[in-house]
Amino acid sequence: MGFRFTAQEIASKLSVYGWVRNLSDGRVEIVAEAEEAVLKEFLGEIQRVFPRYVSGTEVDWEAPAEGFSDFRVRF
Repeated sequence: MGFRFTAQEIASKLSVYGWVRNLSDGRVEIVAEAEEAVLKEFLGEIQRVFPRYVSGTEVDWEAPAEGFSDFRVRF
């Protein structure tokens, strides 16, 4: 299974809401909402599952704004 769909599966297990998409430059963008500890677990699980594919992360912590009801793969 690919990165985005695996991220979606992990998010569903942890009750993380938001979305994931590929960017044109080869990076992946994730926008996610949950409690901070859950988000850290989510990111840690992604890095555990894909240790060879995650070469770096950039995290911006912001107040929840979009009120997501699920986690989706965007195309």
